[in-house]
Formats: sequence, structure tokens, C-alpha cells
Amino acid sequence: MTAPDKKQYRRMLSNIRHGSQVLPDTAPGAQRTAAGLASATLLSEAADLPPTAQAEIAEVSSPFDYLFGDLAAEFPAHHIPGEPATVRGLLTALGIAMAKETPAADDQRGGAGNSVIPAVYTYWGQFIDHDITANTDRANAVTDLRKPDLTPIDPADVRRDLRNLRQPALNLDSVYADGPDFDDEGTESGTLYDGIDLRIGEVFEDGIPGDHIPPADDRRRDLPRKLDAGLDPDATPESRAIHRTTAVVGDARNDENLIVAQLHVAFLRFHNNVVAHLRETSNGYQKSERELFLEARDLVRWHYQWLVVHDYLKTIAMPGIVDKVLLTGNRFYVLEPGQEPYMPIEFSVAAYRFGHSMVRSVYDYNQNFGRKGDGNGTLARVARFRQLFEFTGHHADPFAGFSDSNLPFNWVIDWPRFVDKGDGLADHFARPIDTKLAEPLSDMFKEVSGEDENAAPEIQAMLKGLAIRNLLRGYHLSLPTGQAVAAKVGARPLTTDELQRGNSQEVNDALQPFLEHTPLWFYILKEAEIRCHGNFLGEVGSRIVAETLIGQLRADPESYLGRYRGWNPAQGVRLANGDPIVTITDLFRFAGVFPIDPA
Repeated sequence: MTAPDKKQYRRMLSNIRHGSQVLPDTAPGAQRTAAGLASATLLSEAADLPPTAQAEIAEVSSPFDYLFGDLAAEFPAHHIPGEPATVRGLLTALGIAMAKETPAADDQRGGAGNSVIPAVYTYWGQFIDHDITANTDRANAVTDLRKPDLTPIDPADVRRDLRNLRQPALNLDSVYADGPDFDDEGTESGTLYDGIDLRIGEVFEDGIPGDHIPPADDRRRDLPRKLDAGLDPDATPESRAIHRTTAVVGDARNDENLIVAQLHVAFLRFHNNVVAHLRETSNGYQKSERELFLEARDLVRWHYQWLVVHDYLKTIAMPGIVDKVLLTGNRFYVLEPGQEPYMPIEFSVAAYRFGHSMVRSVYDYNQNFGRKGDGNGTLARVARFRQLFEFTGHHADPFAGFSDSNLPFNWVIDWPRFVDKGDGLADHFARPIDTKLAEPLSDMFKEVSGEDENAAPEIQAMLKGLAIRNLLRGYHLSLPTGQAVAAKVGARPLTTDELQRGNSQEVNDALQPFLEHTPLWFYILKEAEIRCHGNFLGEVGSRIVAETLIGQLRADPESYLGRYRGWNPAQGVRLANGDPIVTITDLFRFAGVFPIDPA
């Protein structure tokens, strides 16, 4: 297998869409799928790749594989049994029933229906996902769930045909892409930079109502955008607005959700402040710009990786699991000599989709769209989930028409409302990890586009219903059942009583055929709900997620768990009072997007 550092991974994904499957232009059905499905993108559009790379996607991509290869090897012994058409119908019924279980008090302030996980972890998880995964179908439209003859694919065929356009390494390719254009070759990646600093956009203010968000005098709180660069002089007003507001970032998916976009801004600023710190502490040693950039990038990556393990994972995983993986090694994500790091299908298609259940319908976003003091915000009582997609450059009507350049200043995020584990306001936390999804995820009408507007009702229901899609995708890609994976990791399996506890009668009726062979995604959500009160993943989910992320860090020689495994935050940059960066809040403080400095 080709060594990872010898491959030409595509790190600048400027046109990829959220949740995307990326289809080579010549794949059977690719043109039709991309035209009709909002979450499908042609490879030629997602990344500027030469025809030779499109012909052999393996040269610029990484593999998917099964974390539990022995279960896959015995397919279909450990998978959902039954005639495919019947199983598809039953899974669809389960997804529809799940969609009707709207979480209690989700659109209210306080009250029930919240976990102890601050809301930032929902979107930090999405940011991580964009850093390590972009699904690519090499030989055919293998993940097109609209096919009338949808059946489980042989695992060997999944391995062959499903590719990942991201390198499975927590290396912030979505932020850095291929780095600055040191040789003045006019590279696309070079547009992300101003020298060795990452470009940052300023918020738009003209005629916009509302309060400034602390730090109130700081306007550099948006992603950099195209503005008039490359604008067609004959562009229509609509295409002009979309062009001008399109973000210039290493992964376009990071500007399809405003919280993720603001998180991306924090990492841009964190990098720039690390560069400034290194310049100030060089002790007279004159490093080249290239040397300085590489040192800053390493430090930013290591801080990020350490936080993913010690803050993110230890927050969302069952206590003890992360430390066991760190101290005793990986049990399942273990690479053979010369094996290329891969993305586990059980992680990507089931376990890591736990974040879907954490999404809230509304957020106390800032003092304009949320609380102001003890009352309603200056402009609205809450920020609704759907608005998080309207105030981005990728929306059909960017920034809801308030700006054709940059994010309106009144939509800058107030991070203290999203990160505090000791916060006394219940709605500053994510929803519990459970089998209920917020209402907007059950009616994703924007997923129905093109030819699907006249598709059969069951196809439209699938496209709009996230639960249905997750269940069908897991079945189509031949995931083992929750019970099979629980036995494999040595976890106490959920009983039939536990699987049914707390469900509506409609969900339990739909779940009845799957009580002995439960879809892995549903099983992991229910395990967290019943065993952990929705406050973190259970043993099965925790093991898959921790093994994957820590295993990929160990497989990356440039990571803090690779050849630099002696590194820790005490050796990195520090806050003004000398404290090391050990939480995501600390990173926001160093980046200057958090209004409270502990010094």
C-alpha cells in the first residue's frame, strides 16, 4: 500500500456540499445523482483535479474499511436478516416513527430535554468530521439511497468502491489546505493566506440593527470571502450575491452552518496568534517564513489534536474509555505493517452520527438572537436552527439579503453561551444523545431538489428524513448489528426491555422486527439514552469513536501521538496568565474570540 505521506491528497475542497458523497464524473449514474440530490457533488466540482486523478481516485483518496473486519468477513451472519424490500420498508417505518418523537421542550428556555454537554460539542464534532471525511464513490453511485432495488452491498465491494477524499488524520486540512503559495505559482490554496497568516474577513455593519458581540470592537469575526475576485461582469444579482459571499476556505462545508463557520474563524485566528507569538519569542533567531509557518502549523495541529482527545472525546465518551485506549492501546483500530490508515464504516455511517441527536431546534445564540440580560434579545427571542444555514455564503439567499459581502455583525456568535460546563442555563447545552431528533432534522426539505420534486412519496420522505437516511445507509453499506458489535467489544448487550424503554408506541411497533438484530446507529443512540442518561455515549459508541480518532492519530507520524508523542500543551502556547490551553474555551481565549481573559 502506498505510504500516506507519498500520496497527493486533495486538501482544498472548495465546492463540496454538506454531507456530500463525491461522485467521479464518469461513474454510472453520477450526473443524474448530482443533479437531483443536494448532498451529492461531482468530483470535478468538489476539487480541481486532473482527469488522471478522476480516473484513478485511489491516488488522491484514502480507503474506507470495517473496524470489525471479522464480522464483515462473515457477512451476512452478523447483519440485519430478511428480504431486502421488506427490510427497507421496515427501516423506513422506524425512521418515520423516530421523526415523530419531537424532543420535549426543545424550543423552550430551560426545562427538560437537555444533556450536560455544552452546545459547542455538537458542532465541534461536525468540524472534526469535515477534517477527516468526504465520501467518494469510485465505481458507481454506491451511496445513492434512491435506488428502487436498494440491497446490502457485499463488504468487499464497499471496500473497493467507497473512497474518502479526506486523509483520515486530524491534521486540519480543512483549515490549511496545501499551505501558502511560497513559490508564487498562483495555487488555489494560496488564496487562503496573507503571507503566512490565514486570511480573515470583517463583519458587515452598514444599516444592520443590533448590538455588537464582545469583544465588541473586534470586527475580524468572519470567514474570508471571494467578494469581487473572479466575478463575472454579466452576473445576475442572485449569482453575484452567491459569488461575493462564497467563503475562501479549505473545505466549503465549513460555511454551510454558522456555528461551524464561527468555529473555523476561531481556528484561523488561533493560527495567526500562534504565528505572532512565535515571532515575538524567536530570541533573535531569524527563521524563514516557511520555517515559521511549519512551526506554527505543527503547534496548532498538536493543540487541536490534544483537545480532541482530552476535551472533546472525554466529554462525549463514557468515562474511562478514552484513558483505557490511551494507556493500553487500540484493540480494534490496529493497522498491519504498511497498511494505509482508513476510515471505519462503523464510525462514519453509525457511531459518529450520534451528533445528529444533539442538535437543538433553537439556540440562545447571542444578545441579538437569544437572551439579553433576563429578557428577550435585541432582535429575536432565539436563533432557530434553520437560520444557522441562512446566514452563510452557501445559502441561496446569502445572509438573508442583509449583506452581499460578509456576515452581518449581529450574527457573530457569543461563545460563552456554548462552552461552559458549569452554566446554569439548561438550554446552553446540547440535546441528550438519544433516539429523538429535533424537528428540523425530520423535515429537511432542501434535500429534495431537481428531479426528486416529482419522486415517489417514499423517496421524498427518505430525502427529508435524516433518521430514515441514516438507517437505510447503514443497511445498504452492510453494517453489523448493534448486538454483534456489543459482543465483539465485550459490552453488556441492551435487553429488549431497554431497547423499548421510553419509546412511543409507534416506535416500539416499528422496532419490533429489529429487537434481536438492531441497526447499529439506533442501538448506539439507545445505549447512550438508557445507560448514560443521554449525557455521553455508551460502551459500544464510545469504543468505536475513541478507537477511531485515537487510532488515526497514532497512525499519523506527524501527530502528537505519532513521533511527537511526548508533546503536551505545557510545551505549546499559553494564555496571558501562563495557563496552558487545555479546553476549547482556552483556545477561544488565545484566538481572541472569547470576551473574558482570565488574566
